[in-house]
Amino acid sequence: MESDSTIRRNIRPGLVVVIVKKEDQKTGKMTQGIVRDILTNIAVHPRGIKVRLASGEVGRVQYIQSQ
Repeated sequence: MESDSTIRRNIRPGLVVVIVKKEDQKTGKMTQGIVRDILTNIAVHPRGIKVRLASGEVGRVQYIQSQ
C-alpha cells in the first residue's frame, strides 16, 4: 500500500502520475504527467491527492507511475 495515491506523503514533485481532472470525472478520462505542486493539504484524501502537473493541469492522483 506504500504507493497508495490517497496518501499525501506518497506524492512528491517530479513523480510521473495519472490524474483525473474535475471535468473528466464523469467520463473517467485520465491524464498522465509530472507532479509540479501538491495542492491537497490533508494527509489522506479518499478520492486521491490533488496535484498540479508540469503542464498546468490540475486533478486527483489515481495512479503513481514511477517512484
